[in-house]
Amino acid sequence: MAEKTDFEIAVINEVRKVRKSKGFSQDDLAMFLNLSRGFIGQIESPKFASKYNVNHLGILAKEMNCSPKDFMPDL
Repeated sequence: MAEKTDFEIAVINEVRKVRKSKGFSQDDLAMFLNLSRGFIGQIESPKFASKYNVNHLGILAKEMNCSPKDFMPDL
């Protein structure tokens, strides 16, 4: 399995930042995406190749009442 790219890590970090600032847990994200809490943990961990896809980001933006652009890092 391929490792996460620097950009993917940056997007994951932005999602985590929004998640925490809005008071959501990994369990909340798992529920929004119909995934396991463990999978969200794998996404947020640098030890696993798991990552969000574009559809995930769209769903998370809707559920967290923000724009998918909020998950894009400043380049």
